Amino acid sequence: MIVLPQAWMEDLEGKDPFETLFAVKGEVYREQQARRTLRFSYRGKYYFGKFHSGVGWRQVCKDLLQLRMPVLGAQNEWRAIRRLTELGIPTTSLIGYGTRGRNPARRRSFVITEELSHTVSLEDFCRDWRKAPPDPALKRALIVKVAEIARILHESGMNHRDFYICHFLLDISRGAAGLDPRRLRLYLIDLHRVQIRRRTPARWRIKDLASLCFSSMDAGLSWRDRLRFVRIYRNRPLREVMAEERLFWRRVNRRAAALYREFQRKHPGPAQAAD
Repeated sequence: MIVLPQAWMEDLEGKDPFETLFAVKGEVYREQQARRTLRFSYRGKYYFGKFHSGVGWRQVCKDLLQLRMPVLGAQNEWRAIRRLTELGIPTTSLIGYGTRGRNPARRRSFVITEELSHTVSLEDFCRDWRKAPPDPALKRALIVKVAEIARILHESGMNHRDFYICHFLLDISRGAAGLDPRRLRLYLIDLHRVQIRRRTPARWRIKDLASLCFSSMDAGLSWRDRLRFVRIYRNRPLREVMAEERLFWRRVNRRAAALYREFQRKHPGPAQAAD
């Protein structure tokens, strides 16, 4: 199965589209045993391709024994992009998708998306906030945006599994210095591990929220900032949320603190996401 724009298929006429795309050259961003991510150009535009070669039965069994859903290929990201688009959550535009093979542990697949140019990750954008605090209105607007995305994601039966601030890209096409808090556009990316169900279990909400909290611990956020996030995420008065969900948010904070301690043990310095 291969889904590509008509222009791409015409250019690949007479060739094996699947093998040709798997052999495409570009700037490699990440390369692991079963997945390669690279940036490449086509007809004057840049794209990102994620190429999966199959994780093998050993990794599948390991994930299942640890009660984790194995990522078997690019289909997961393709489905997640389509679902986020339906929900109105900005993400990268889907260009093409392909899969080959019946063996789920050896199946080869790819997904191609448009490059999100003129953007910056929230990790980089917030890096110096502790030393140079941002405009309060801009900070509040970003917290609201992130909380709204998290709420829509979880209330729609989805969880990200890599929910770090580095996977939020802020549109700065009009310049970072002139951002209007009333017109922010924030993209959610890196969706290859997203899970989609009818309802998001509490344990996966906690994991996502703890990852988000952990990765923002060095951004200079105040306790009031974090409470604002909770209120927007739950879309209810804060007094009600704290009265009914204190244990839930304690679990989020404990997990975030544990992630931070583990990260500091391995990599002393500001908290960042690990792939």
